[in-house]
Order: sequence, then C-alpha cells, then structure tokens
Amino acid sequence: MPTRLIKKVTGLFRNKSTSNTIATNEAPAPVVVSSPEPDSFPRVIKEEQHQIARKYLDDNAAKVVYRLLDGGHEAYLVGGCIRDLLLKKRPKDFDVATSAHPEEAHQLFKRSRLIGRRFKLLHVRFGRDLIEVATFRANHDSNDNENETLGKQSDSGLILRDNVYGTIEDDAVRRDFTINALYYSVADKSIYDFANGYDDIEKRTIRMIGEPDSRYREDPVRMLRAIRFSAKLNFTIEPATEAPIKPLANLLQDIAPARLFDEALKLLQSGHGEDSFALLKEYNLLEQLLPLTQQAINDPTTGKQAETLIINALKNTDRRLSQRKSVTPAFLFAVLLWQPLQNRMQALLKETRMPVYTAMQTAANEIISEQVKRIAIPKRFSVPMREIWELQLKLPKRHGHRAQQTLEQPRFRAAYDLLLLREQSGEQTDNLGQWWTRYQSASEDEKSNMVAQIKPTRQPRHSSPKNAKSTSGENKPKPRRRSRAKNDPRNQQA
Repeated sequence: MPTRLIKKVTGLFRNKSTSNTIATNEAPAPVVVSSPEPDSFPRVIKEEQHQIARKYLDDNAAKVVYRLLDGGHEAYLVGGCIRDLLLKKRPKDFDVATSAHPEEAHQLFKRSRLIGRRFKLLHVRFGRDLIEVATFRANHDSNDNENETLGKQSDSGLILRDNVYGTIEDDAVRRDFTINALYYSVADKSIYDFANGYDDIEKRTIRMIGEPDSRYREDPVRMLRAIRFSAKLNFTIEPATEAPIKPLANLLQDIAPARLFDEALKLLQSGHGEDSFALLKEYNLLEQLLPLTQQAINDPTTGKQAETLIINALKNTDRRLSQRKSVTPAFLFAVLLWQPLQNRMQALLKETRMPVYTAMQTAANEIISEQVKRIAIPKRFSVPMREIWELQLKLPKRHGHRAQQTLEQPRFRAAYDLLLLREQSGEQTDNLGQWWTRYQSASEDEKSNMVAQIKPTRQPRHSSPKNAKSTSGENKPKPRRRSRAKNDPRNQQA
C-alpha cells in the first residue's frame, strides 16, 4: 500500500486539542459516556491488540476497499463483520463504508448496481458474492441543504429518506449500536472506534448510540435489531437501551410489511430462533409482527399447545442450521400460523355447512390476508404453505391408493414434519406420525399390508344444521321430469 494513502487514512483522526493515542495491550481506561460526541477523538486499536489476521478478511471486500482507495476515496470494512471477527465468529457478509457518493462508487465497478431510494446503496457482485457499499451518512439537521430529496423525517421522527452524506465521524454517530460502529482500515490493519464499541464487545453489552427513545423513533426496526443481536451474540441489552422498547413497540406498525418479512427471517431463521422468539414475547414485539399467533398463544384453551408447537419447530430449525441444512420460510410460517388457522377453520365449520376442505381453504385465505398486513409473505412461500396445511387433511386418509399418492406429493416431507411437531406438542393423532414413519421405509408388500389393515372411515362433508329436515323416505324430493320441445322428433308419431 502506498505511503501517501496510509498517511491519508491515519491523518483523518488528528485533532488540534488532543494528541493521537494508539492502544496498547494494556486494558483501556473505561469511558463514562454511552455515546460519542460528533467531534470526539477516535480510539485506534492496532492489529497486535485486536488480533484480526488478514487471512480472516474477505478477499472480494478487500478488493472493493482498495479500488475505492485508489480512486481517491476513504473506505473501510465496517459493522457486523468486524464485530463478529472480534468474537471469533464467521461473518455472514462484509460491508464497506466509503466517502464516495453512490454514483461515484458505481463508476469504479463494472459489475455493480445501485439500489434503494430511502437509503441508497451500491451492490458490487463477485460471482455469487455480494459486497454492499454505503456512503458515510450524516444527521439531517447537520446539512444545510434544504432539499427533501436527500433526507426526510416524518412528524413522529421516522426517517423516510436517508441520503444526507457526511464524514466518517458523522457516519459513526448515525449508526445504531456501539458494537456496530467499528471501522477496519486495510491500509494500516487498525480498527477505529468512535463509540467505545470495542469495550462493549468485551463486556458483551448492546448499547444504543445517542438517545435511545429518539433513535428508535427514527427507525423502529432498531428494536428488532437489539433483540436479534442479544439472541445471536448472547449479549445483554443495556438498561437505557432496553427501557423504551416495550412502550414504543407499536411503532413497528409504521414499517413496510416487506421489510418486516426480511427482519422476521433474520430473527427466526438465522440459527437463534428459539431465543429470539422468547425475547420477542418478553418485549411485546411478537404481537406487532404476528398478532394472530400472539392471540392463539394467549388463548387459555389452545395457548400452551400452540406455543409448544412453535418452540419445538424453532429448535428443529436452529439444529438444522447448525448442521448446515436448508430451511424454508414456507414451513416456518405454516407452523407460526397453524393454530390461528385451526381456530378460524373450526369457527367456520360451526357457523356454516361448509365442507372441511373448503373450510380450510377459506380459513387459509383469511389468515394469510390478515397476516400480510404486518409481514408480507411472498407468494413463492404462501403457496407451498397452503399445500403443507392441506396435506394435514390428507395424511389421515390412507386406504386404497391414497397413501402412496400423498407420499408422492412435493410438500409431503414438510407436511410430515409438521405432523410430527403437532404430536410432540401434545395433539392427539392416533399415532399417525408413527404410521407414516414406518410407511416411508417399508417395502411394497409391507406398504400393501399396512394399508389393508386400515378400515376406511367416511367423514361427513359438513356439519348438519340443528333443524335440518330428513331427506330419507317419503320426504325425499322426487326427481324432476324433463320436458321435451315441441319439435323434438321423439314427440312425433310414427
């Protein structure tokens, strides 16, 4: 790396009133304030102390940083990737922060794409790898430009547009938690800490940068992020950061359902779903994301069984992810909304003469329509979710060729897994799950014998009304005779 670039990177942090202090192996002095002032002096942690070796960095992310530096811009690896490396974890992705505006950075990379309107970003692609590049942000009130196309907030404080750019110091203050305000320089291999995040990582503490109440109002999703980091990292949420979450939980209703879908997957399908679910309940956030699920859990009749089903499913999901097996949101939401579906379906059967299968389809339509108002479940997941539900009605029907036909359904395995979870949660199915477990591994002759031992049970298509008249015997309506047209040749005499 050229010496002039190293001087440029390290020279960013010079201050007239304070001399540059480089961290040593000695424990740093504790910082009293919980969030930095805009002009505070950054702490520099050298490689000897943080011990993040170059081999643990993503090569493609480093290439992006070097390209930006060679283009005359500042650039750093930032956020969760540095936090995870300090915790000896493998980062899921590597993000880059730069002084280059999105359009300027876009010109430096052939395989790149600008995305977003509320928060403009650059995606640089290397095969299947995607590196996200963000420009340093600044507070809206720190910019003299009154053009609302750059930054805009609602009357409640919610950020509607966040494209006001600034310096690295401004960007650090704009980040949510101290543990995410760490900037790694590939030039001198040092970490620049603007918010005392390095110490908070050692203390395993989640602390908001700035005043928590106003920061949550700016972006209510930060409440979900606090929960997610606490569950993922096994960190404690600092009391001042924790206090506003319950009172402000209803602000999540102002967030786009599509964005909440992504956040729900990060919470429940990233390997820490069981702990995340418990924290969502504790901080009254579950009812904002899944109101129908929360209602089912609160029901004194079905609540315990519904919650046990969800917890068992999340445990299985966490285990599969630890084994690097695939999971699908279709199954996750099929489990989360199973009890609400059953409650709605039973209500329809009591109120109408609707067939059971039609009642399930109608209930599914109503449940999904209500849920997407909070979390927008894409059609590519809601369709297989319906199929998993519908197979729950077909699994008990095993006589004749039905068992083999059900086994050959594309969603059979997911439906079978849901059946086992229902039994584990305490639902009585007359050992149906055990039968299907044997059937899948049985030979053709054994399958035939298993099916032959089942006595077909005929179920009513709908529930009979209380005052229904009998249709047997003399009360049975007579068939209606068809009248022939006058010009019908059968009416003409030979």
